[in-house]
Amino acid sequence: MPSTTPPASLYTPPRPRSASPRMGLLRCIWHGDGDLLTLMPADAYKVRIGPLGYSRRSIVIVNDPEWVRSIMTDAIDIFPKNDLMKGALQPLVGDSLFVSDGETWKRQRRMVEPAFSFMRITKAFAAMQKAVGDHVAMLDQRVESGEPFSLDFSMSHLTADIICRTVFSTLITSGAARDVFESFTVFERNVSNVKLSHLIFGRAWSKVPQSQLVLDACIRIREQLGKLIDDCLAAQENSDDPDAGDNLARAVMDARDGDDGAPFTRDELIDQLGVFFLAGHETTASVLTWAFFIIAERPEIAARMRAEIQAEVGDRDIAFEDIKKLVFSRNVFREALRLYPPLTFIPRVAAETTTLGGRKIKKGAMVMIAPWAIHRHELYWDQPDAFDPDRFSAAREKDLVPGAYLPFGQGPRVCAGATFAMIESTLILAELVRRFDFHAQDADKVVPVARLTTRPREEIMVRVTARTAP
Repeated sequence: MPSTTPPASLYTPPRPRSASPRMGLLRCIWHGDGDLLTLMPADAYKVRIGPLGYSRRSIVIVNDPEWVRSIMTDAIDIFPKNDLMKGALQPLVGDSLFVSDGETWKRQRRMVEPAFSFMRITKAFAAMQKAVGDHVAMLDQRVESGEPFSLDFSMSHLTADIICRTVFSTLITSGAARDVFESFTVFERNVSNVKLSHLIFGRAWSKVPQSQLVLDACIRIREQLGKLIDDCLAAQENSDDPDAGDNLARAVMDARDGDDGAPFTRDELIDQLGVFFLAGHETTASVLTWAFFIIAERPEIAARMRAEIQAEVGDRDIAFEDIKKLVFSRNVFREALRLYPPLTFIPRVAAETTTLGGRKIKKGAMVMIAPWAIHRHELYWDQPDAFDPDRFSAAREKDLVPGAYLPFGQGPRVCAGATFAMIESTLILAELVRRFDFHAQDADKVVPVARLTTRPREEIMVRVTARTAP
């Protein structure tokens, strides 16, 4: 348990109410949206390992950091990725890094790893700045009109624009990129990563059906990603500039298998670039949505951020070298990541009967690693549901329980874009907070749910005004 006591008057942002497993099940049936947060019993935030609800196949939640690490660094694939995750994502990203296992995953990771050298922030930061600048101009128009808008959509649009610029060297307003974003919005809002009947009564490794609306959106996304790939190829072939098409997409196209020298096939390219679009914008957008909502509710947080920005940057544009100086602004994002991890659950499945923490895990059991529960676990955090960015300060960071903070995963599967996301998000938070006050509507009705990422049940509507605080 951390030894440093935080202030008693901390703000507690929206959270679902804990219930017994039976009441959680009834609540989930009542809402009818397959939200797993509704199923989380109070004990899920107390136990190191234990059953989660009622299911034909057995569901076990694992919260102990050491046992979680053993699962996520599993070298012999006892705990491969779960069929629920694959059922939700395969229509979009095929058998890519996000869902593959074993030798397929190892080959893909080896090939893609060098491409992430492009994600060096010194190379991508300028594109981030331009995208944020365009977003500031859009918010200036919102100030003038005074009309409310969706915070969720706004953050998704901004992070998608950054990904389009850094992955494909194109703006989100271009035809194919716009179509990808619009279709992905349909996908995110309608994909079923959990069907209650399948979760309770389904067999392990059985197919997870998706609606035709979702399948059609996936077809459109993959078609448009193919067009963006063609555009990248054409940009390089038709230019005398050796740096033409110098982006992440080009780097993935140039990747070769170390064993046979083969490149990714066209379908594999679409798979991998679909992952970059998914992981590079949707996950970050979900956390930024919560961070700005909290800032809207707690003006003292905005005031501290502005004081830091003024002291470290002044009135000029925020440069790459400034990001590391904005410690409190970065910790605001880190704390939002803790309370609202984009991957609410990381489901695995037991490929064979085994034991974990002294408990027998039968073959086919769903093994649920839940960053949501671990990040709010009473054994690992003081006031676990409270928003306290200072828990990540230099004075208190030493008190953090090792392994109890895993928003980007762990081990060999740790998110390769974690540094990109941290710097991108710090820039976005700082540039927008220094210019605008955010005002959330119906804040008392905001409730988090576990969809593709951790999102509000209903979109958060906000207004922006020119900042009033010094």
